[in-house]
Amino acid sequence: MELPVNPPVRPMLAKAVDGLPDRDDLVFEPKWDGFRCVVFRHGDEVILGSRNDRPLTRYFPEMVDPIRATLPERCVVDGELIVATGDKLDFDGLQQRIHPAVSRITMLSQATPAAFVAFDLLALGDDDLRPLPFAQRRAKLEEILAGAEPPIHLTPATADREVAARWFTVFEGAGLDGLIAKPTGDPYVEDKRVQLKIKHIRSADAVVAGFRWHKDGAGVGSLLLGLYRDDGILQHVGVAASFTAKDRAALVEELAPLREGAVESHPWRAWADAQAHEEGRMPGARHRWNAQKEKDHTWVPLRIERVVEVKYGSTLNGRFREVTKVLRWRPDKTPAECTFEQLDEPEPVGLGTVLGAQPHRT
Repeated sequence: MELPVNPPVRPMLAKAVDGLPDRDDLVFEPKWDGFRCVVFRHGDEVILGSRNDRPLTRYFPEMVDPIRATLPERCVVDGELIVATGDKLDFDGLQQRIHPAVSRITMLSQATPAAFVAFDLLALGDDDLRPLPFAQRRAKLEEILAGAEPPIHLTPATADREVAARWFTVFEGAGLDGLIAKPTGDPYVEDKRVQLKIKHIRSADAVVAGFRWHKDGAGVGSLLLGLYRDDGILQHVGVAASFTAKDRAALVEELAPLREGAVESHPWRAWADAQAHEEGRMPGARHRWNAQKEKDHTWVPLRIERVVEVKYGSTLNGRFREVTKVLRWRPDKTPAECTFEQLDEPEPVGLGTVLGAQPHRT
């Protein structure tokens, strides 16, 4: 492959900010909930690069022909691979594609075909466009995708802060994850958090049902969280982590009294079986993307007595989408009060509403 920008490329990243920045040099785009992907095309050769240098091409074979039919013969395009179920993004369905069996990948590529949403142009023909300001890269991207048809899409973009605020609220109903704000004058800088991301932040009270030791073995690494379903079952919904060394040590003492006699009546007792850790939503279940990494997935049960308030961004199929952050202990709350009813769910909106939003030239 002979291109002015060759793989691997570490994608440009974004840092989190609170609220929409009040600046006049920003373009806002939807934050897609998919796999970051840099597409390299040279004639018939197509490579789908991931953010961690692991090629995605074999997992999304259905994308190769549409890319050949739509993108220029020599180009490098940054974007996101997504999968939709019905009219909403399906990140769980996307994760299913990272599978070692070719037969399963082939089946899923037909049953739940992916799409590619483009949002930056790194190279075109013999030209390396990374030094150009984003406004110029975006204009060229709009030109080459003027006639694009599904499953290739150009992400909507707007410099109108009021439009962006409306997108931030409405697009979450299609499974999107907030907004990305891009300075119009910035070049493309690999692996640097120079763009901005605005995500939905909420809080919820959750049961602390167990914990995992930190990787250094010196304290609590993460708390296992649960919420009660309507049928009274305590469902594992994610973890809270990112503790300081001091807090990790303090949590060992804080939780020590709850370890005594915890396993006998614990609602997740069956999950102590090592085989159970490979199933569905159980604590310690491995992510397909990093299943080969050596990691201790054991956990310590705690008596169901303590409640903690955590900060979260969004939910996905009954779980917190990302690792949550502890805000405070809630001694005034009982575990029975920690139900799914408290979660703030967005109003559903079709994915077509997002993809059909009129892109505004920068």
